[in-house]
Amino acid sequence: MPKLKRVSGRQAIRALEKMGFAQVRQRGSHVVLKKRISDGDVGCAVPLHRELAIGTLRGILRQAKVTPEQFMKNL
Repeated sequence: MPKLKRVSGRQAIRALEKMGFAQVRQRGSHVVLKKRISDGDVGCAVPLHRELAIGTLRGILRQAKVTPEQFMKNL
């Protein structure tokens, strides 16, 4: 498993959008992204922090069903 590097919320959103996710809504400092896959919809909520904690980023990727390798490639 590659080491995830620290990224901001905006950088994480940009990388997820490259992978086909689209912003659905925003409430306060949290942006909800969704993507349609063969099993249905998959989504995640990304906080707009200057720097996301590694555990938070890992949780976002788990919700989005994205591997750390795919995410790091799209940064």
